[in-house]
Amino acid sequence: MDNHDSYNLAEALLEVQNLVGGYGKQTILQDVSLSLHKGEWLSLVGANGSGKSTLLKLCSRILTPQTGVVLLDGKAIHQQPANVVARQLAILPQQQTIPSGLTVRQLVSLGRTPHQPWWQWDLNAEDRQMVEIAIAQTQLTALSDRPVEQLSGGERQRAFLALTLAQNPQVLLLDEPTTFLDLHHQLELLELLKTLNQEHQLSIITVLHDINLAVRYSDRLVMLKQGEIIAIGRSADVITPDNLRQVFDVEAVTIITPVGLQICLLSPSHTLE
Repeated sequence: MDNHDSYNLAEALLEVQNLVGGYGKQTILQDVSLSLHKGEWLSLVGANGSGKSTLLKLCSRILTPQTGVVLLDGKAIHQQPANVVARQLAILPQQQTIPSGLTVRQLVSLGRTPHQPWWQWDLNAEDRQMVEIAIAQTQLTALSDRPVEQLSGGERQRAFLALTLAQNPQVLLLDEPTTFLDLHHQLELLELLKTLNQEHQLSIITVLHDINLAVRYSDRLVMLKQGEIIAIGRSADVITPDNLRQVFDVEAVTIITPVGLQICLLSPSHTLE
């Protein structure tokens, strides 16, 4: 299949064009192009070291590309001030620094910083409303005055998600948001994201370690191997036995379940060189 994203590029909210990048002189991503549209959920899948997190960092302005461009609403994000980009795009990284002594409400309030002029220290009425909405959306109202460090893993993840939602972004990037959560809290978080995606047209890119969760919740998948896109498109086109063998070195079959297409792992394959 065609591994370049030709999915209505003209209508893209976020567009990655011929992106090459990595860390220092080390190149991780090679000529990656893709698009994200309003209300779409795109997931990045691939083996460890395939470039998923690097791509997310390039898309969020944490890393600067060696060549290529990332466009948000048609404007190159690396040529704009960070606070301007942060009004439209938010990222939930894999590891968050837990601020000592901050309550949930105080943490979530930090999400309003990109929308405030530099001379304004206190939240205005609109800011306070956005904070309370984000807390309610993540079902944290009862915990809003509790210190963040006293929260459980699932509650803490929701608090940091509320921080990103308080930015009122059009695009939300999440790097393995389910990694430290048990099965119940994984599904709870992904169902919340699906609600925000569908009801508020929030555009989402996730890096998900669990392919079955990626298939279940995403509109399209991007499969990466060694910094290159191997396949991009709908789940049924991307998650094939051949692609799974090539990218993950596993033998697998796809099956139809009550939640749609899923994969059943059979064995390691023996294609490693």
